[in-house]
Amino acid sequence: MTDHPPPASLPDPYWSRPATATDALVVHQLVAACECERLGRVRTGQDAVAADLRRPGLNPELDTLLVHAPSGAVAGRAWVHGGRRCRIDVHPGHRGRGLGAALLVWAEARARQMGGRRLAQTVCDGDRAAAVLLRSHGYSPFVTQWLLEITMLAEPVVPEPPKGVSVRPFRPGDERAAHQLTEDAFATWQKRRKPYEEWARLTVERDTFAPEVSSVAFAADRMVGAVLALDVPGTDEGYIDRVAVRADHRNRGLAGLLLRETFRGFHGRGRRVCTLWTHSRTGALSLYERAGMTVRHSSTVFGKDLPQD
Repeated sequence: MTDHPPPASLPDPYWSRPATATDALVVHQLVAACECERLGRVRTGQDAVAADLRRPGLNPELDTLLVHAPSGAVAGRAWVHGGRRCRIDVHPGHRGRGLGAALLVWAEARARQMGGRRLAQTVCDGDRAAAVLLRSHGYSPFVTQWLLEITMLAEPVVPEPPKGVSVRPFRPGDERAAHQLTEDAFATWQKRRKPYEEWARLTVERDTFAPEVSSVAFAADRMVGAVLALDVPGTDEGYIDRVAVRADHRNRGLAGLLLRETFRGFHGRGRRVCTLWTHSRTGALSLYERAGMTVRHSSTVFGKDLPQD
């Protein structure tokens, strides 16, 4: 495999360069503009963008691209991770000029360079133009994602834990156990197990990770359940990033209990709404609905088998 990324065939007068860790702010401004236009509000924090740029296995010099307008403003971006996943965003003010198609071609070429055989990316269900573009390039939908929310006008009621189980907030030293628990729980549908360093950068090492409202459950001194939460400044919402229960402790109401414990923690911080994402492969939608959550938005993951050279 070559060490040189493929060139991007952008329409004139746009130009491109790789992203760096110092670009987190301008990339977040681009993502925020896209989310405001599609969702009516910003969903992604700057720390999430920074975490993406620091992912182990992602080389920003080779695996990312920022597109600039003649003014120098960022008009679009793309990244490819592991030859399997990509994300493409085009600023609302620069759509309809061929940037999305050019970035898609670049992403596929980079994924093939990395040995990728199938590439996936997620599109908001309201973004019809992006869905049409992906279908025209041979992509097809295979997973539905939902953003769920709960409004907490009163303090949530939390039931007692099952016999032999204790619940408390996340503490320093819980990181490795939480990594093993969540990766074990996600193994049934997640194709690749994240090593600890990558997982930590995306969860407990984020600036917005909120251990005080992240709830963990133990049985015989072993972690058997966890809800990991983020508290993003400047918003009235709490966000749940991970929910996991060990297989031998499922169907005991533990996930719902931990969710409500975290809901109560956010309520105590003045948050009156809490959200989380899930998708159709987890089979967890009914669990969250039983906890009082409803669907706010949906997205679709599209995938394509890549031709090999």
